[in-house]
Amino acid sequence: MSLDYYEIETQLTEAERAVRDRVRAFVDSEIRPILNDHHRAATFPMAIARRMGELGLYAPHLSGYGCAGMSNIAYGLIMQELDRADAGIRSQASVQGSLAMYAIHAFGSEEQKQKWLPGMATGALIACFGLTERGHGSDPAGMETTARRDGDHYVLNGGKRWIGNGDIADVKVIWAKDENGYVGGFVVEKDAPGFRGEVIPGKFSLRISRTCELWFEDCRIPAANRLPDAKGLRAALSCLSQARYGIAWGAIGAAMDCYETALNYAGTREQFGKPLAGFQLVQEKLVWMLTEITKAQLLALQLGRLKDAGTVRPQQISMAKRNNVWMALQCARKARDILGGVGITDAYPVMRHLMNLETVFTYEGTHDVHTLILGQDITGHNAFGG
Repeated sequence: MSLDYYEIETQLTEAERAVRDRVRAFVDSEIRPILNDHHRAATFPMAIARRMGELGLYAPHLSGYGCAGMSNIAYGLIMQELDRADAGIRSQASVQGSLAMYAIHAFGSEEQKQKWLPGMATGALIACFGLTERGHGSDPAGMETTARRDGDHYVLNGGKRWIGNGDIADVKVIWAKDENGYVGGFVVEKDAPGFRGEVIPGKFSLRISRTCELWFEDCRIPAANRLPDAKGLRAALSCLSQARYGIAWGAIGAAMDCYETALNYAGTREQFGKPLAGFQLVQEKLVWMLTEITKAQLLALQLGRLKDAGTVRPQQISMAKRNNVWMALQCARKARDILGGVGITDAYPVMRHLMNLETVFTYEGTHDVHTLILGQDITGHNAFGG
């Protein structure tokens, strides 16, 4: 049964369908064949990072400086297809484009945009985005990383944690408080003195992502590397809105892959003399999955229209991120149940999606944080910290 149960295909432009199909072909031919090996080894296929740039998959919704200038719906469909393979692949595109590139594009000077964005768009430059700290995840306002002006340089001290590609990034967009206590964005280039980073070991989730802890110890960067229009924490949070939008679409892709895997398995696996698909309880799980995927598709589609119109609000993005990731996590669990014992092996992608989604459920704003964002929006009462 088609995953386009409500004929959403008719709502897409020819260009949007074309880019989705192109990314799907790329995923099937170049990413899926190598996923299990990298998942087992907990390594990221860095050659894919460059290929994604060649295909215009980094910040495709931005214009100029080598960016593709696509619609936000096309951008969402790209995230969907990358996540059908693995959330770590989508996360690479998200960190590079939706976070780091967006920050420079939105808040950087013209000179900064010209210096870094073209290389980031092609994948020649790898980027990271450093906001989260050991003691400050859901409460980024409490960040302790500082940037002190010293002549024509800034000196950074502090640390960041859970940063994709942080140890190898050529362009690190780091958020820190200046001597006046104001949050600003600073670009730390590769081999900056006083910087070091290490991959965080032992992850069961997002295993192919190069997730790092970073330290800045009297790290000196040119004063010209401060993003001039990144004034306050609101700038950093606006970058998160870009990434959360992509996650809302990406989670649909993971759910789609789980549903299709479970449907195909149920149609061929026999128990008690007939296929699993012939049992009522299995059908109920499949119906639930397809219904929730369809609802998530409609939510993401309208969100993309609002974003293209320039009227989207962060709270609307929170609703889609919250709902769609929760939906995908439930789909993965139901699919694993249908697959039985083989569902825990990497002969099928479901357990990998399930583990990945446990992370996606938490990062870019936990499920509960997005609940409070929406709660404050609809009631007018701030329930954070109480």
